[in-house]
Amino acid sequence: MIRLTNVSKTYAKSTVKAVEDLTLEIKDGEIFGFLGPNGAGKSTTIKMITGILSPDSGVIEVDGINIAENPIAAKSLIGFVPDNHETYETLKGIEYLNFIGTMYNIPSELLKQRVSEYAEMFGLTDALPNMISSYSHGMKQKLMVIAALIHEPKVWILDEPLTGLDPQSAFQLKQLMRKHAEQGNTVFFSSHVIDVVEKVCDRIGIINHGKLVTVDTLDNIRQDENVSLESLFLTITADGTDSVK
Repeated sequence: MIRLTNVSKTYAKSTVKAVEDLTLEIKDGEIFGFLGPNGAGKSTTIKMITGILSPDSGVIEVDGINIAENPIAAKSLIGFVPDNHETYETLKGIEYLNFIGTMYNIPSELLKQRVSEYAEMFGLTDALPNMISSYSHGMKQKLMVIAALIHEPKVWILDEPLTGLDPQSAFQLKQLMRKHAEQGNTVFFSSHVIDVVEKVCDRIGIINHGKLVTVDTLDNIRQDENVSLESLFLTITADGTDSVK
């Protein structure tokens, strides 16, 4: 569903590659966890997959569509929850969701139905008539999640999606992630909450210093069921290894 082939990115005025020769394939029907310490290239990779940044070299495909050659078609397949809450503060919550729905050409009745279902699911119904500027951190996060899922995209790219969510909303989102994957779709999930990644992800990739250092199922990575993902992550990102599994 997502394929990166020899992807590299260097920022202006820097001689160090933020991402270097990254090749990775995320399969249909899986929740893929993407981990990395600060500055490892994780956010840069996510921004390239979503088309926010363009790679210096390499190819990125979403469901077989080259995002550089056909960005609109590729992006229409993606639902993206960024790690910030940048939105239109001067809109009401319902206005923002209606705007997103219109952008994705969702029929009005279907959009109304989906907004109602997701707002109830995440406890945001009463807040939708209010200005987004009045929302708390958690409420803005819920709005971003609903906006990402509203057009029912094949690919979910979730960057720290649980930050600020109350336990019930976090549980609902994790349930939705699993259901989405079981339907043959893809969830690309990045989080600093390693315990959550360990519990919900089918495979895990770890990036460090711009290079993919390991990608596999958790059982294959750790080989010992008594070893936690957290300890493995700290070991892998501390020892400087750059061998891809």
